[in-house]
Amino acid sequence: MKICIIGGGLTGLTAAYQLGESHEVDMYEKRDRLGGCISSYDLETYHIEHYYHHCFAGDRHLFALLQSLGIAGQLEWLRGTTGYCAGGTIYPLNSPLEILRYPLLTLPDKVRLAFLTLRSRRMPAGPLDQVTARDFVVREVGERAYSSFFEPLLISKFGDQMDRVSAAWLVSRIAIRSNRGLSGERLGYLRGGFQDLVHALADAIGRHCTVRLNDPVTSLARDPHGWRVNGQLYDRVLSTIPPQSLVEAGGPAFAPVPYQGAACMLLAMDREVTDGLYWLNMKDRAPYGAVITHTNFAPLERYGEHLVYLASYFLGKMPERLDQLMLRDFCTRFEVREGEIHWRRMAVEPWAGPVFVTGYRDLIPAYQEKGLYMAGMFSFPNYPERSMEGAVVAGQEAAALIDRGGQA
Repeated sequence: MKICIIGGGLTGLTAAYQLGESHEVDMYEKRDRLGGCISSYDLETYHIEHYYHHCFAGDRHLFALLQSLGIAGQLEWLRGTTGYCAGGTIYPLNSPLEILRYPLLTLPDKVRLAFLTLRSRRMPAGPLDQVTARDFVVREVGERAYSSFFEPLLISKFGDQMDRVSAAWLVSRIAIRSNRGLSGERLGYLRGGFQDLVHALADAIGRHCTVRLNDPVTSLARDPHGWRVNGQLYDRVLSTIPPQSLVEAGGPAFAPVPYQGAACMLLAMDREVTDGLYWLNMKDRAPYGAVITHTNFAPLERYGEHLVYLASYFLGKMPERLDQLMLRDFCTRFEVREGEIHWRRMAVEPWAGPVFVTGYRDLIPAYQEKGLYMAGMFSFPNYPERSMEGAVVAGQEAAALIDRGGQA
């Protein structure tokens, strides 16, 4: 079969890798590089992702893919530390002692929080899909625990849409991030960065597939013999972009999946300012929800400079001058002179990822709908928490369905 894959992110690359040896595959990517949200900046001596990334101990499909590509040996396990910035003070929250010292929760709050963490792995997502995260937390551990502990997490991930997020997402988040020891969370990273995964996939599919960079899909139309994409005829089309985006190209209308945009500023500096923490959630109001110091996670000597992400999410249009607001706030709050910053980059993605609102489960499209195949961050493997593992599984499952010859 002749197959079109729309989108060169991890899901599209995984699908192309699985389909390429048996079928003729064309991949359309609107940007000048592959990788989607795991693409990287190419600096003189290293690569660094546009958006912070890591993987988890249970990501077995991702690990199998790394093994198949011959790069599993680059996977390393690092310590991911976390904390909260509240009232101008940084509070680390990794060890039991640090959590006990956290002044914004009472001892009963902390006990209830510990029990919720233990229970999270056994809680099914289905019944929690219709309950907001806020209502769930207030019911389970109280209002103070919500405002002091969970609200900053929701702000850092969903911004102004935090009140719409379901308890299914929150419980999944707690469960997936409970793989922690006495000093932090165990997280995976590739020694050369995840750009090495993108390069390995690109090299593998390049032997069998045609990759069209800087070639957005502008026309999509049903044909008696299949589909025409930008005038080319294909037997099957697999789209990995948000379902509602297909309408702009002339494709069939789908119920919109709620998405949000992301703006991620990356700074290179002479020093670090988050007290050795990898992930610092902002309880204090700021034009970013979290400060992620990559070089408090991956070894500093690989880069020769401290690398810090400022992460912000938005709905619709990005706020004006957001980059200036983020930089000014960061420099003021953490007492950084702009002259200390070697360089900065700003990555903006209007379709960064789904927002797992209440009722989201009913909005997830099937892999095959209205004659098209669809897989991506919106698919079931990424519910109720998106991840690289979910992207890989979605690409593999959609590719398997196409390979079995299901009629479009």
